[in-house]
Amino acid sequence: MNTFEELNLNQSLRKALNDLGYTVPTSIQSKAFSVVMSGSDVIGIAQTGTGKTLAYLLPCLRLWNFTKDIHPQILIIVPTRELVAQVEQEIQKLSTYMTIRICGVYGGTNIKNQAKIIQEGIDIIVGTPGRLLDLVLNGHLKLKSIKRLIIDEVDEMLDLGFRPQLIRVFDLLPKKRQNLMFSATLTYDVEQLILTYFSNTIKIEAAPSGTPLEKIILRGYKVPNFNTKINVLEYLLKKEEFKKTLIFTRTKALADQVFEKLNLLFPNQIGIIHSNKEQNYRFKSVEDFKQGITTALIATDIIARGIDIEGVSHVINFDIPDLPELYIHRIGRTGRADKDGIAISFITEKDEPLHDEIETFIQKAVSIIPLPEDINISDILTDDELPNTGTREIQIKRPKIDLTSSAFHEKSDKNKKTNHKIRRNEKMMKKYGKPITRGQKKKKSS
Repeated sequence: MNTFEELNLNQSLRKALNDLGYTVPTSIQSKAFSVVMSGSDVIGIAQTGTGKTLAYLLPCLRLWNFTKDIHPQILIIVPTRELVAQVEQEIQKLSTYMTIRICGVYGGTNIKNQAKIIQEGIDIIVGTPGRLLDLVLNGHLKLKSIKRLIIDEVDEMLDLGFRPQLIRVFDLLPKKRQNLMFSATLTYDVEQLILTYFSNTIKIEAAPSGTPLEKIILRGYKVPNFNTKINVLEYLLKKEEFKKTLIFTRTKALADQVFEKLNLLFPNQIGIIHSNKEQNYRFKSVEDFKQGITTALIATDIIARGIDIEGVSHVINFDIPDLPELYIHRIGRTGRADKDGIAISFITEKDEPLHDEIETFIQKAVSIIPLPEDINISDILTDDELPNTGTREIQIKRPKIDLTSSAFHEKSDKNKKTNHKIRRNEKMMKKYGKPITRGQKKKKSS
C-alpha cells in the first residue's frame, strides 16, 4: 500500500495524519488495518519501531462511534507507565478532530484523581494491569461497555508477571468483544494465552521474529571489565555523532553505577531511568533526553518497551541481555522512521555465550571491532567482578577458664549431692546406733 489515502479512513483521521506528516503506512499498519476492521481477533507481530501503536489505533478509532455512555468502549493494556503516556499522546494526536475522551492510568499516582476523570465519562482507557484492576475492584471503572481489548507488548506483560491480573481482567470483560494483541516477539507463553482465552485468532507478521531492522548497523567491542567499559563509553560519548545515545543495562544497580561514573565525566549531560526512580523523575529524564538537554540516557530493559524517542543515533548495550528478544527491543530504539542507527555491544568473556545466542537468533553476525589504541585497559575489578573464593570459616578462640580462681571452687561436703540411695536399716543404725526391727507379725489363730 502506497499511502494512507488508500485506507478506509474518515476525514478526521486523514486530517490528523496530514498534520503529523504521516503519508505512507508501515508494513504492519497496512496489513493490520483491514483485518482489524473486519472484527476478527488479531495477534500482530512486528519489530519495535515499525509502527505497531498506529497499527491498532487507526482501525480502532475508525470503528469508534460517539455515544453518551460514560463507560469506555476501548481498553488498552500496556506494561509500563512510560508506554501509557506514549499511547495516550498518540491517541490525542490522532483524535485532534474527534471528540474522544481519553484517560491514562498507572500506579504511583493518586488513584482518586484517576477515578474522578473516569467517573466524568471516558471513551478510551489506557493503563497498566495492576492499576486497571485496582480501579475496577474499587468500583471506579466499569468494563461492561468494552468492545475492543488491546494488549500492547503482551510478551513483556507476561515476562513481568502480569498474567494473573490479565486473566482477572479477561473474566470481568464482556464475552462479546474484539481482542487485539501486538508485540515484537511471539513467545510460547503468548501462544498458550491465545489458545486458552481466544478463538480463531488471525496472525499478522510484518517481519520474522528476531530479524533486526535493516537500517541498524550492529557492532561490538570485546572488553574485559566494568571500568574498561566506562573508558570506552567516555571515548565514544566525546564524539560529536553520539548526540543522542541510549545506554542499556540488565539491572538497576548497574544502571546506577554507570550513571555515577558518567555523571562525573559529563556533568548534567547524562540521564537515568529505571523502576526505582520516582515517576516525575522518570518523565523528566525522558523529556530532557527528547529535548536534547541530555545527550545520553541510561535505562534498564523494562524501560526499553516504553521509550519512543525520535532521532536516537546510537544504542549501547553496556552488558548483554539475558534473552535474545531483549536485544531486539534494545536496538529497536534506533534506526526508526527509515533513519539509520548504530547499535554497539560491550562483550566480556562471560557474555560471549549470550552474544552467540543473539547472533543465532537474529541470523546475522555482529561486527567485532578492535578497541581504539588510546583506550585505557583497566585491571581494577568491581566487587561483582572479583573471583568468588568462597567464605572462609572463622574459628573463634575461646578464653581459657582458670578453675583455681575464686569464681570456681569445690563445693562443701554438705552441698555435695550424690545419687546414693540410703536404706532404712542404715538410717536407723545412724540414728539409734543399733538396728531397729519392726518385729514379726502375729499369726492369726486358726
